Amino acid sequence: MKSRIINTIILYFATTAAMPLFSQTAVHSTIEDNQMGNSKIKGFNKSEKSIILAGQTDSKLHVYQTTDEKELIVLKSKSSDIDPTDPLLPTLEARMLLTVQDPNHSGVGIAAPQIGINRNLIWVQRFDKTDDPFEFYINPRIIWKSKLTRLGAEGCLSIPDRKEEIQRSYAIRLQYQDKKGQFIEENIEGFTAVIFQHEVDHLLGILYPDRLEEQTSAGYIELNEKIPFSLQIDKKTILP
Repeated sequence: MKSRIINTIILYFATTAAMPLFSQTAVHSTIEDNQMGNSKIKGFNKSEKSIILAGQTDSKLHVYQTTDEKELIVLKSKSSDIDPTDPLLPTLEARMLLTVQDPNHSGVGIAAPQIGINRNLIWVQRFDKTDDPFEFYINPRIIWKSKLTRLGAEGCLSIPDRKEEIQRSYAIRLQYQDKKGQFIEENIEGFTAVIFQHEVDHLLGILYPDRLEEQTSAGYIELNEKIPFSLQIDKKTILP
């Protein structure tokens, strides 16, 4: 059994070593159920526009909380794609950044559902790049996750006074659109990959406590006693 596990681990690293980590490539979508290329994608609706334009448009937005029943419904709802050329997108982009960088309640990422808009938009702090910049992503999807996972503490701007240890894939492949609608794919690993997984979960209506419940039923082989890496061996229960 031990030999079989070692062979599985070796095969994993042999496979992932061939991947161009940290590459960024313009591609055409190859996912059958990918709606990013759907010409029927619409711009913001009336309700969404009212949130984007509420108050001073150069100010931060209200962060939805799980403690509010109506706001929780939004946080647990699946989001849809947005037209990358929508004229209100730059305003929302700027206000979301002000919100996640609020010195009184700052974070390393934020998703549009957290400010009341169920659209596939996120800000993520890129700790894998020089100066740790925040970057904005339109219609992001994670199209591959490694079975190699890491255990780490997570919190959320929408879940007050709580942190938990969550298992996340160590490496992912992300697909998103730029502001011209061009598809981009990028491989990301480490803590930044964890942030992307957390924020993309928001777009699927999944909160990190849902992952906590899930990981108790999943199987993991611990690879290192000092650094909590594991190899997932059982299928997860939450999709994707």
